[in-house]
Amino acid sequence: MMFDLPDSQTCYATFFEDAAAARGHLWVGVTSTGIFCRPGCPARRPKPENCRWFGTIHDCLDAGFRPCKRCRPTEPQGADPLVARLSRAVEDAPDRRWTEGDVSALGIDPSTARRAFRRALGMTFLDYARMRRLQAGFRELERGARVIDAQLEAGFDSGSGFRSAFARLLGLPPDALTRTSADALLRADWIDTDLGPMIAVADDHSLHLLEFADRPALPRELARLHKAVKGRLGLGRTAPIDQAEAELNAYLSGQSARFATPLTYHGTPFTRTVWDALREIPAGQTLSYAALAKRIGRPQATRAVARANGANQIAVLIPCHRVIGSDGSLTGYGGGLWRKERLIDLERAYGAGHLEQSEAV
Repeated sequence: MMFDLPDSQTCYATFFEDAAAARGHLWVGVTSTGIFCRPGCPARRPKPENCRWFGTIHDCLDAGFRPCKRCRPTEPQGADPLVARLSRAVEDAPDRRWTEGDVSALGIDPSTARRAFRRALGMTFLDYARMRRLQAGFRELERGARVIDAQLEAGFDSGSGFRSAFARLLGLPPDALTRTSADALLRADWIDTDLGPMIAVADDHSLHLLEFADRPALPRELARLHKAVKGRLGLGRTAPIDQAEAELNAYLSGQSARFATPLTYHGTPFTRTVWDALREIPAGQTLSYAALAKRIGRPQATRAVARANGANQIAVLIPCHRVIGSDGSLTGYGGGLWRKERLIDLERAYGAGHLEQSEAV
């Protein structure tokens, strides 16, 4: 489901008078300052004639607006306070080359920062800072820039360093994605959410992958898709990516638990059965791995169900976060346990509401 923006007067009134209704649906770009904000921003209200209205963060960035430093529209929320503080420092200086000495200068022990980021995101703080720099390079490549220009935008002096860092994050060097963009069967793009950046891959008809950009398994998953389409994986947007972004924003803002983005599965018949069963778990409820195994008629396959759950490569829309340990513990989650906890907390507000099933092919 896509969300059509109302007229400018309605957008202005909703954004500034009813932030709850606008959250997840509406962002404002202020032409006089060049920044964009989320609903509820404490900054001074701009004049109506200086406002441009957008339905996604991606559209704001594409239009050339910078994230507001007061409301932090692209900043992950719900993380450990130390993770949030250092994430904010990265957003304040996106092309800075962070070192452990820089962390110490903030009065933070580098080893403490390292542990906090590994616990929350599965990567170190320095890896996270490098990822955000790479996002700037990704955007340049998507716009058709040369690799060297994307490298400089990302703050890398060395071309080999940029290619190596890009390949570590995405599993492929930048050239592998840019040279096939004209005739790509699949396209990859970056989605910013309240839980952090995600990578989406889709064709013109359905979504094939949706993962948090810091998930360790992402490079392997992208490389697998690249091989499946014989290298015809490029950069850019398709309608299913736009639809998934709009539905994610509505879901994370508490507006709607409905997902209708068409999905394409990449897995064995057994894993597909497990993923279908995951999508039948109502928002606001959880199941143990053993209970899920019984639900699909394979009560002895608890471990296989757990492996299929971990192999899910469409986060949130296939809600593997709703599966917990038999003792009620959250257990593992590829996107980080803090995200799993926040998703489960968020869904309590949806009660017994069900996510509508997307068509999987």
